[in-house]
Amino acid sequence: MATVIFATNALLPDGWARNVRVTQSDGVIVKVTSGTTAEAGDIRVSTLLPALSNLHSHAFQRAMAGMTEHRIAGRDSFWTWRDLMYRFTRQLTPEQVEAIAAFVFMEMQEAGYAAVGEFHYLHHQPDGAPYGDMAELSARILAAADQTGIGLTHLPVLYTYGGAGAQPLAAGQGRFSNTVERFAELLDAVRRAAQVLPADTRVGIAPHSLRATNPADLAEVLSLANGNPVHIHVAEQPREVADISAWLGARPVEWLLHNAALGPDWCLIHATHMTAAETENLARTGAVAGLCPITEANLGDGPFNGPGWLAAGGAFGLGSDSNVRISLTEELRTLEYSQRLRDLARNILVNGEGSVGQALYTGAALGGAQALGRKAGQIAAGHLADLTAIDADHPTLCALRPDQLLDGLAFAATDQVVTDVWSAGRHRVQGGRHVHRDAIVAGWRQAVAGLLASV
Repeated sequence: MATVIFATNALLPDGWARNVRVTQSDGVIVKVTSGTTAEAGDIRVSTLLPALSNLHSHAFQRAMAGMTEHRIAGRDSFWTWRDLMYRFTRQLTPEQVEAIAAFVFMEMQEAGYAAVGEFHYLHHQPDGAPYGDMAELSARILAAADQTGIGLTHLPVLYTYGGAGAQPLAAGQGRFSNTVERFAELLDAVRRAAQVLPADTRVGIAPHSLRATNPADLAEVLSLANGNPVHIHVAEQPREVADISAWLGARPVEWLLHNAALGPDWCLIHATHMTAAETENLARTGAVAGLCPITEANLGDGPFNGPGWLAAGGAFGLGSDSNVRISLTEELRTLEYSQRLRDLARNILVNGEGSVGQALYTGAALGGAQALGRKAGQIAAGHLADLTAIDADHPTLCALRPDQLLDGLAFAATDQVVTDVWSAGRHRVQGGRHVHRDAIVAGWRQAVAGLLASV
């Protein structure tokens, strides 16, 4: 069934347009007409944007937000945070995983995201034994996506070793562990389970990182991608770079460039600590840099080399990673501000001249869609109806011209300016609120109450 959205302003591939009707059918945009008038039955919005995809999420970590901000003896770091996260994961039940994921996905939609890449490495029971259904916990993520209506690219994770050099798994990592052979069985089960979800659902693969696999296993698991997205953590922390260099004789990005067929189906999460040559050569492969500015700031990872990446024509997208704070507007501004703080300059992440907010937003829209294997990221016929509407009359935006709205969104507004979100045509955020918010929040509250009682 076709539905029509009428927007006073809309951001089309060739720029801003006035009085735009967008017709979508079965989740796909079939017609875009500008300079027209609204008709009876049209859904009317203020300003229509291509929606962003949240390309990197560990949904379960949302339940521990605020629990790791207490300094312990010695220098706190990503690695001490990780130890606390492992202890937390031992308590999660399948029901809690589903309820937490539904809450996270709802928050993402209300913030303006239409889709998510769920980098899912929680596979087994707390003692490391598989569930009777190997895909039990992935099925919980699929159920959460079905409840919320968010577009899902599910990314089951291969996690085999506890550190560079094929070190044994540490305590707390048993729920993640798989050999390549068992991962292949798991992946088949997940793909079967995903067949009941909407047609825009994708199932890719995620070798966790070079430190959690080895070269032979990585080569084998890549054969299972079948043209779907491949995501991997890389170069997030200086220690990781040092450990991989000592083991493989090359820095992680350098090693991947020489030993993996990187291309547009790949998304390298973080890619923070790269040399200038690595930055340029990786950008030229067409792979997407998966940037998670709020989490990277929270964990003290360091800033991405944005200017070098853009100069080389690199694609990028945004993810909320640990989900300590789910906010599209804050991800945009944190990315730009991280560059300003490092370089002691302003208006950095735009090539040449122009709107920084628009460059950030449109770049993230296209790159995020690419990373999730979605034909989205722009309002054009033939693309998925992944759409976000914002209120240009909101007090934080009402003084701005249309060509300044994305600067206002990125640097002045909060996510409260989001009024509507469609995920492949599924209109689940209306009037700034998810249509199933009450039930989802009730499930979240019950899940975290039970979880806290067991921790």
